[in-house]
Amino acid sequence: MALDRRSFLGKVAATGAAAAVVPTLALPGRAQAATWKKRLTGADLDTNSRWRVAGTDLGIPYVLENGSIGYLLGDTFDTPWPEGPPLPNDWRSPVMLRSNIHPGAPGGVVFDSAARVAGNGRAPELMHNGHNGIGIDGLWEVTVIPNDGISFPETGRQLISYMSIENWHSAGPAGPQWKSRYAGLAYSDNGNDFIRTPLKWWNNGNNTDPFQMWTMQRHGDWVYVFSVRSGRQDGPMMLRRVRWDRLFFPESYEGWGWNGSDWGWGRPCTPILTGRFGEPSVRRLADGTWVMAYLNCATGNIVTRTAPGPDRVWTAEKIQVTHWQEPALYGGFIHPWSATGTNNLHLMVSKWTRTPDGRSTAYHVSQFVGTA
Repeated sequence: MALDRRSFLGKVAATGAAAAVVPTLALPGRAQAATWKKRLTGADLDTNSRWRVAGTDLGIPYVLENGSIGYLLGDTFDTPWPEGPPLPNDWRSPVMLRSNIHPGAPGGVVFDSAARVAGNGRAPELMHNGHNGIGIDGLWEVTVIPNDGISFPETGRQLISYMSIENWHSAGPAGPQWKSRYAGLAYSDNGNDFIRTPLKWWNNGNNTDPFQMWTMQRHGDWVYVFSVRSGRQDGPMMLRRVRWDRLFFPESYEGWGWNGSDWGWGRPCTPILTGRFGEPSVRRLADGTWVMAYLNCATGNIVTRTAPGPDRVWTAEKIQVTHWQEPALYGGFIHPWSATGTNNLHLMVSKWTRTPDGRSTAYHVSQFVGTA
């Protein structure tokens, strides 16, 4: 891994037809919507003593088939940060920790188990990862990074959207940007072991395909898929939908598009927003409000928007966490048990800080609490 993956180079983030003006960068000391609640992972916590999850990132929460919550972690190590020491440091990705504790409980999120582990013990990665070598189908990959997860009580199956990372150093208009080779889907019928399917949504040579970083939310018979480019680049956010039992059939995905006079399904995708997006996270809350979170890479802040439906107009950005609060932050994943109302929005936020000479000083996931 390299610092380029976590850098926030760029100048501006423009909004699309469904958005209002992006707020200006918050100044130090300005009151913000979300506050830090607790750190969830680290070498000094039970995530390490129980499952050897010390340095890790992301923490993407999704509802499992049994109703509890799985937290998808990206590149994971048994040392506080990716470069050790010592080396080797048990590099794994993705890894899943689980919890049935409501994030609004006084103690916040508390993990109770890890996927592929009976009780305590090393949490292995969920699926095959090339680790600077050969992935599935004989293709080179640096690592496998999860995008989001979803489950289906009807079948007991879980799906994970992921990216196969080609490199962390692709040239881009704003500097080096990481590049996925493709987005894929993996599934599990036992809640532990995930199989990578042959399905691939290929990136292009210019690293501009807008269907690489996915977030998925089911409502009724449909799964709504919001996606952006890899590498936190300037570009569009796209919206598609597919019946929940047709996710493995690319021809069944319907685009949400503008035809010059109105919006409709079953068309080529038209950007619903444009900007410099980090990993998107969309969840439908119990009262029907849809909430979207992402890193605005132009400002370095985690922001949210809301809408009454996935294909409705999204509000202007609301700043939730600034880089003054959490230096070198990224992610910003919405807990599905969040709700509307004050201090009912729960965000999992990653950070990776380094000294000027490149030495890591923090690499972990924290819980923040705000208001949608």
